[in-house]
Amino acid sequence: MRRAVVTGASSGIGAATVRALREHDWDVVAVARREDRLKALADETGATYFVADLTEQTDVDALATHLAETGGVSTLINNAGGAAGLDSVEHGSVDDWAWMYEINVLAVKRVVSALLPLLRASVAGAPTGEAVADILTVSSIAGHIAYEGGGGYNAAKFAVSSMIDVLRLELSGEPIRVLEIAPGMVHTEEFSLVRFKGDKARADAVYASVPNPLSAGDVGATIRTMVELAPHISLDLVVIKPVAQSAAYKVHRGPLAVKEG
Repeated sequence: MRRAVVTGASSGIGAATVRALREHDWDVVAVARREDRLKALADETGATYFVADLTEQTDVDALATHLAETGGVSTLINNAGGAAGLDSVEHGSVDDWAWMYEINVLAVKRVVSALLPLLRASVAGAPTGEAVADILTVSSIAGHIAYEGGGGYNAAKFAVSSMIDVLRLELSGEPIRVLEIAPGMVHTEEFSLVRFKGDKARADAVYASVPNPLSAGDVGATIRTMVELAPHISLDLVVIKPVAQSAAYKVHRGPLAVKEG
C-alpha cells in the first residue's frame, strides 16, 4: 500500500508534495484548514482531502478515525508549520513564539501519536526488508543553524528536529523510517508573507536578487525521492538549499560567477 497523508497541504511545499506523489500514482490524503484550497488541489490532482486544524486534538483524532475507516496510511508527511516575525529574543512576541511552538512542534507530536498505530498496521506481517512505513517531517535549516532574529523559529525548529531524533531511537527495530528534510530558502507564495504579517514588500525583499531560490516543487520532488527509496534505505536527514545559500544567515545576491584565483 502506498497511501500518504500530507499536512499543511493547502499551499507551498505541502501542495507541491501532493502533486509530486500523485504524479507517481500515490494515494494521497491532503490535510489543512482551508477547504477551498484543498478542494481545488483535489480537483487538480485526484487526491482526497480532510479538513483539520492540527492544533486541535479533536481534529487530529477525527483525522485518524477517517484514515482508519478509509484504508489506513503507510506514509506520514508532517509539513504543517510556519514562522512569525524576525525580532530579537528581547523584543519578540511571546504570542508569536507560542504559535510557532504549537504548530511546528506540538502539532507534529499530536499527528505522530495519532497515526502511529495505522502506520504500524500498514507493515504488520510483511517480510523483513520488503515493506516500510514512513514518518517524514519537514523541518528547516533553522532547526540546525541559529541566526539573528530567528529566536522563536529557531527554538521551535530545533525542538522538532530533536523530537524526530528521539522518535527514531524509540522506533528502533520497527520497519518504520523516521526522516527529516530541512529546507533552506524556498520561495513560496505564503511563508515570508505570513512571517511578516502580510507585509509584501518585506516578504519580497527576502528573495530579491537571489539567483534561483528553491521552489516548493524542488522540495516536493525531493520528499518523493526520500519515501520511494528501497525499504532498507533511510535518509535520516536531508538538508536542501539553493546553491546561492551557504547558511541560514549567508545568502549570495546577484549572478553566480567563478572567482579568479
